Amino acid sequence: MLLALFAAGLGLPPVAVGLAIAYAFWRSGPLGFFDLLYTPWAMGIAQTIIIVPLVGTLAVVALRGGDPTLPMQLRGLGIPWRSRLWLLAREVAPGLAAALLAGFGRAIAEVGAAQMTGGNIEGATRVLTTATMLAVGKGEFADAFAYVAVLLGIVAVATGAALALQRRWA
Repeated sequence: MLLALFAAGLGLPPVAVGLAIAYAFWRSGPLGFFDLLYTPWAMGIAQTIIIVPLVGTLAVVALRGGDPTLPMQLRGLGIPWRSRLWLLAREVAPGLAAALLAGFGRAIAEVGAAQMTGGNIEGATRVLTTATMLAVGKGEFADAFAYVAVLLGIVAVATGAALALQRRWA
């Protein structure tokens, strides 16, 4: 059932999530009293709604990919429960790391929901993707390429960390 819920969320357009969050936190919206619109909190809520289905789906697939008889085998060998848990975690860790990396990539690539919920406010809610769009709109391509270079650097570091963890756990 959880996998079906996650799979249903995979097709959510980020702009629809941004619109729903913006409406909910608008001053006259149902959650307007929280005064969160155009804050990093609203952006975080939208990003969470966008990435949870992807990370959840991939995590369930990773957890299902392990040998279903392994817990019984480990118990049959008399391995203590803490050690069994550690060994089972090692078994699924590479898949879970890939799921987190995919969610990270989806989150940092998002523009629509980030702009709708954060407002692209310089020094407060402007992120690299919205800054890139703004720079291109103004014809400032050098700045846009610089923002993208930073974004790609962040992705390279995150990917390197995920690969290192996968190698360590494999």
